[in-house]
Amino acid sequence: MNTSIEIETLKIDEQTLKRPIFIAGPCSAETEEQTLATARALSAMGIKFFRAGIWKPRTRPGLFEGIGTKGLPWLKKVKAETGMFTGTEVATAVHVYEALKHGIDMLWIGARTTANPFAVQEIAEALQGVDIPVLIKNPINPDLNLWIGAIERINRAGIKKLAVIHRGFSSYNKVKYRNEPNWEIPIDLKRRFPEIQIIADPSHISGKRDLILEVSQQAMDLNFDGLMIETHINPDHAWSDANQQLTPEALQKVFDQLVIRKTNNSPKINVDLESLRNEIDQLDISILDILEKRMHVAENIGRYKRDNAVTIFQPGRYGEIMEKRVKQAEIRGLSSDFSEKIFKSIHEESILHQKLIMNKTADKNTKIQ
Repeated sequence: MNTSIEIETLKIDEQTLKRPIFIAGPCSAETEEQTLATARALSAMGIKFFRAGIWKPRTRPGLFEGIGTKGLPWLKKVKAETGMFTGTEVATAVHVYEALKHGIDMLWIGARTTANPFAVQEIAEALQGVDIPVLIKNPINPDLNLWIGAIERINRAGIKKLAVIHRGFSSYNKVKYRNEPNWEIPIDLKRRFPEIQIIADPSHISGKRDLILEVSQQAMDLNFDGLMIETHINPDHAWSDANQQLTPEALQKVFDQLVIRKTNNSPKINVDLESLRNEIDQLDISILDILEKRMHVAENIGRYKRDNAVTIFQPGRYGEIMEKRVKQAEIRGLSSDFSEKIFKSIHEESILHQKLIMNKTADKNTKIQ
């Protein structure tokens, strides 16, 4: 379905937020002392945007679910003392009313809330007539349309200072990351809505503080507009998500090592890149030509199997091929994960071609090539 949204570049107090936007602060505001101490340290580093969770949606009951409304005055003190802009997550209309009443500068909608259109609509209705920046995290599952739907609902409420947060997607098998980045999904979102700003959340993607620099650099290399990184004055004793929070000093080290690449429109660079892109275009066409030939062979195999009453799927052959291709790909410097995805897709397409042939009337005159 075609859609359009009307979005402005993020602004707070008429200050335009330009790339890179850095937002930092604790996963949860736990005590007034912890909140203010963290904010003071971040302000001394030059951070302008302070984040802190007030209400925390938790997977299981009995865990710390946020300090609640009584923590909002602490954020007011942060702004009064440091001049930092403040932001917090909202999941209900009551959260919105309370945050606005306490002068919070920026709101964000969490991944669990984004996945629930009823909840997003409730928040949208609470925001009617309000002029405040709203950030929308991706839903917990990799569903781009669900993400777009949340953006549309908030935008239709009149919110134009709108951006998104990429925090990764939940998966059953967690090997390296807490949440799989699936970078192609936010990239596709940007392709559909070029004007929208994307903030990466390396803390929730990584789930481990030692991966935050790596994920942050990936986001910057992909031209994301900013980073939201959870920072705590004493993360080892944090009441929530201790493993993914940095001290302000550790955050400074991340910033010191981060390479911020900017768009360069010089004629020479554009000419050089265009030449390389043309080369890629030609290689892509070659790949398509090879895939076309491969599918012709798969169709001939389908004819043979049809005429000799052989089943399409041969598990032994499939396993052997996948193992061999992964090893061959690794020799060529390609990751096993990448090669598995590629050859799984090729195999599925081959099966589809064979099925089409198997369901046709046998052509006895067709020869196997």
